[in-house]
Formats: sequence, structure tokens, C-alpha cells
Amino acid sequence: MTELSTQTASKAKQQEIVDRLRREAAMEPDPVPTASPAAKTTQIIAIYGKGGIGKSFTLANLSYMMAQQGKKVLLIGCDPKSDTTSLLFGGRACPTILETSAKKKLAGEQVAIGDVCFKRDGVFAMELGGPEVGRGCGGRGIIHGFELLEKLGFHDWGFDYVLLDFLGDVVCGGFGLPIARDMCQKVIVVGSNDLQSLYVANNVCSAVEYFRKLGGNVGVAGLVINKDDHTGEAQAFAKEVGIPILAAIPANEDIRRKSANYEIVGRPGGEWASVFEELAQNVADAPPLRPKPLTTDGLLGLFKGEQVGRNVTLLPATVEDMCGKSEITKKSLEVIYDAV
Repeated sequence: MTELSTQTASKAKQQEIVDRLRREAAMEPDPVPTASPAAKTTQIIAIYGKGGIGKSFTLANLSYMMAQQGKKVLLIGCDPKSDTTSLLFGGRACPTILETSAKKKLAGEQVAIGDVCFKRDGVFAMELGGPEVGRGCGGRGIIHGFELLEKLGFHDWGFDYVLLDFLGDVVCGGFGLPIARDMCQKVIVVGSNDLQSLYVANNVCSAVEYFRKLGGNVGVAGLVINKDDHTGEAQAFAKEVGIPILAAIPANEDIRRKSANYEIVGRPGGEWASVFEELAQNVADAPPLRPKPLTTDGLLGLFKGEQVGRNVTLLPATVEDMCGKSEITKKSLEVIYDAV
């Protein structure tokens, strides 16, 4: 083959690759299913909330109470911190799906259920895991983790409830996966009487409403108020958005101390049993609702003016503020030619 024909073949190959990439880029993503949701005996529920608001505490005690009531429950931690199941297992960390998968792949072995799923007093639990700090996208880790779950037979498992613990940052496509792809029937948000947790809760409601407009079926079942100090902002938020309060867990030193010691407080017959019995019943019965997310001003309006600074006036900055002088002379980019 001559040099010319080699170059021609190379250019043709490059053009073929370019054309293929352009066709892929022009492809629309798969639409959200618009058909009626399939009748399922398993309730798959995604729980969202601001980091540190108490999702893992709420879910560990909720899943434990459900199991003691005779329900078959699977708790899946979808937070890269992999701390959802730590309270359930008394402070012990269980191997994550992503970490185990990587090790098994290097060894040329397949991941088995017993490698990643563990149980305590009737509750089954596992952690998806995530990338090392600064070395990957947590959302992509979630997507990869669910792909592995499907290979393990996720859709054939016979649970009454599957509880998914997600970060509230649904701006990331990975964490918004259950809402975007109708992977759950309903969403629960955990918040408190503070602006940041309700801001995240409002974002979750916005995500649900967005995908409902695209034909999705996921709804919001309600709000769990954690560390309730009775100031009322969370109750006002739920009323404005149009979702019920599933339970209000009080800001109590006994609960805080036991939780810090990795103790389950949602035990039948215990001091706080009634709180989690009510929560378990409401979670089971609450229908998936279409929320009415608040605007930023509407959210701020739930709080007193001195808390959010609504009396502050926005003053426009000037050039003098930015540079220390009122005018800046810039050299012209115009090219001037001398007259001949």
C-alpha cells in the first residue's frame, strides 16, 4: 500500500470515529417511564437529607423497628462515607460493595451475597461505598453500585421494604438516580428546624416535581423532623410544600448519647418505641405525593428576619470599590496604520 493510500485510509478511519461520536452526542437520553408504576409487593423508599441531619440514625432505628414488627427489611447505604449501617451494627463497618467488587475482580472471583450483605435481628443491610477522597465521583459510584446490585439479583429479592439512604445533593445525577429512573416508589426527607436542612429538603422536592413533569412516578411520602426543638419551622415547611410529617424525633440528650454510643433506641417496649412505631406505620401507609417546592424567598419566609438577614440591603459595587480608583484607562486594541 502506498503512502498516499495509507494516509487516505487513516483519514477515513478518523472521520468514521468523528461521525460515530457525533451520532452518539446527538442521541437523546432514555425518557423517564410514563406508564403506570408496576404493581410491586416491595416498597422501595429513598431517604434524603442534609449531611449530618440524622438520616442514618433515623433509618437504623426505623429498619430495626420494622423488623421487630415482622417485616422483612433491607437497608442499603448509598452514601460514599459508608456509615449508614454503623449504628445498626454497633459501630462496626461492613465491607462495601464497590470495595469488595474491586478485590474480587483482581482475584478473578465473583461477588456473592454473603460477601456484601449482613444481618442483625432480622434487618438485612449493605453499603454501596464510594471512591477514595479526591479520586472519583460519588454519583458515578452509586450508579456502578446499583449495576452490581442488579447482577446480584436485586429485582428478585423478596423484601417488604428496601430503604435507600442517600445524600441530599440531588444536583448530582448519581444521587438523584432513584428519582430520575423511577427506582423507588416514594421519597422521604429528613430535616430539622434549621434553614440548611430545609433548603436541602426543598431541593429534593424540586427534583421530584421536575421528574414528575417529565412523566415520572416517584412522589414524596413526607418529612421526618429530627432533633425537634419545637420552634416550628419544619412543620411550617411541610405545610407549605404539601407533605405530611411522618414523625418528630425530639432533641433529647438520652437519644443523642445512646446514638453516639451506637445503641438502637427504636426497640419495642423501650422509652422511644412509640416514636418509631408511629414512623414505621406512617412510612408504610403514606402515599407518594406531588410536592409544591418553595421559592428561595418562600423558604426564607419561614424564619424570623434576624435569623436570615432579610433587612439587609444589597448595595451594588463600583469600579472604585474594586480597584481603588474611579476610572481605569484601558489601552485600545485598535490597530492604527500611519498614513502613506
